[in-house]
Amino acid sequence: MDKREITFDRDLMYKHNCFNFIGKDEPGGKAASLILMKDTVDKAFEDNKFEDIAVSIPNMTVILTDIFDIFMEENNLYEIAFSDESDDVIANKFQKASLPAIINGDLYSLISKIHKPLAVRSSSLSEDKMFEPFAGVFETKMIPNNQFDTKTRFNKLVEAIKFIYASAFFSKSKNYFRAIKKDIKDEKMAVVIQEIVGERYKDRFYPTISGVARSYNFYPMGNSKPEHGVVSLALGLGKSIVDGGKVWSFSPQFPASPPPYNNINDMLKMTQTDFWTVNMGQIRDYNPIKETEYLENHSITKAEEDKVIRNICSTYDGQSDRMNMGTFGYGPRLLNFAPILKARILPLNELLKKIMKISEEKFGNKVEIEFAMVYDPDNYHQTRFSLLQVRPMVVSNTMVEVNVEDFEEEQIMAFSNKALGNGIIEEIDEIVFVKPEDFELKNTINIAQEIAEINSEIVKRDSNYVLIGFGRWGTSDPWLGIPIVWNQISGAKIIIESALPQIRADYSQGSHFFHNLTSFEIFYFSCNNLGKNKVDWDWLSKQKCVNETKYVKHIKLGKPLQILTDGRSGNGVILKKKD
Repeated sequence: MDKREITFDRDLMYKHNCFNFIGKDEPGGKAASLILMKDTVDKAFEDNKFEDIAVSIPNMTVILTDIFDIFMEENNLYEIAFSDESDDVIANKFQKASLPAIINGDLYSLISKIHKPLAVRSSSLSEDKMFEPFAGVFETKMIPNNQFDTKTRFNKLVEAIKFIYASAFFSKSKNYFRAIKKDIKDEKMAVVIQEIVGERYKDRFYPTISGVARSYNFYPMGNSKPEHGVVSLALGLGKSIVDGGKVWSFSPQFPASPPPYNNINDMLKMTQTDFWTVNMGQIRDYNPIKETEYLENHSITKAEEDKVIRNICSTYDGQSDRMNMGTFGYGPRLLNFAPILKARILPLNELLKKIMKISEEKFGNKVEIEFAMVYDPDNYHQTRFSLLQVRPMVVSNTMVEVNVEDFEEEQIMAFSNKALGNGIIEEIDEIVFVKPEDFELKNTINIAQEIAEINSEIVKRDSNYVLIGFGRWGTSDPWLGIPIVWNQISGAKIIIESALPQIRADYSQGSHFFHNLTSFEIFYFSCNNLGKNKVDWDWLSKQKCVNETKYVKHIKLGKPLQILTDGRSGNGVILKKKD
């Protein structure tokens, strides 16, 4: 993208659907994607509407990368940034620094005119590249921006910007750069200041729906096909989705199809029960170096008090043992978005299909989009759909065919008919696995730390491994699986999630963690331990152990494994090689 002259226009802040820029140089990957999509969205929707839904990309101001360079140099921050100091030490040092004086006037003018909550997001040069996506590696800070005086609101914005700059040098960023063999010294950070989509309910500000839509589905269910795509929806801020929490997923081709659960009881166990909001009230803990300083997590009963969930949920009727749309009765609520997806009180699914189509055409690839929506007719708010982010997906076209019948059972270390990836890997001879006999959900945080330490040693040797564990990898909920982040398993080339009777979570979809796995073409197997979809735990227990912790084993094989994954059928197999 061409370098920009200083283009910040203070008059633009009064206009709808505007993009503004502070500085010159580059806007970074995240902002560049939205800039690319802006004209496309404007042209695709006459009067920026789809039927009665207002469609837009939220107003945003981008602080371009040259400001980052000036900030780092004027405050002599490179030494602490490239050091091995903790995230807190680095973040505090950045907070004590001063933003370049040349942008303070623009920022002060910006904040004096805008009184809506703001999301301050990273937009580094590295973000949203196809094979190096950096999804979720850097931080986002959401601020209420509702303080009475402009000076306080300005100071909170400045704190948030400095926090985003600091996050470029946090440990997970450094580990990520190390894993992809890139030099963090080449990184530059732009910052996106964007209005948060939502409405205020007492001291809570949040959208009715947040979502992630993929135009390619690595785990199609029932009659759906990979090219039909997949959508994940949640109440409140999108943090529930990108952190791998409980959400509702469906195929845009078959939005009303029954979900992959055995019964209503399973659905109720796996439904979303809490949601994230921006706290518009009194701040309980002043902490400018904490991402969630102004965020709160609430039970969905609060959303019911706000009269928000009537149009996105169903209610269980115990007498008839059935789900009824809406909030009629006093049974448990199921956030299945049935009034929208089944009764079609809102053409959300049709809108999403159109957005994915025009995004694919613009990027020339399958895409993942993040969006938020306000739909609250009970409170007389306008229905609004906002596109928050678009990034390309990696979908391999290599021809590999995997049929489990072609292999003898004793050859197979693991097989899955729900495997992500496409291709052949034949150089892996190390396996890290959670010991099944010692696994309990209450210990998943400790398990994540043990895996991270083993991963660190393997990465130092520039080696790779197969990782096997239970439940959903990358979730923020330790009761759904193992809550690791990507840099804690950066040496894994094949990841297996094995099911347990007490865990019936959807397959991992829609999170930043998962997007990075697909972009790096890491194979991902889901083994439900039914029929041939299983892991040979007996064989694993007999292999040479090179490191064992309380919950995890690290084994080294005499010969490398052969891993084959067929992206068309979803079949994947890991074969033992005879010594």
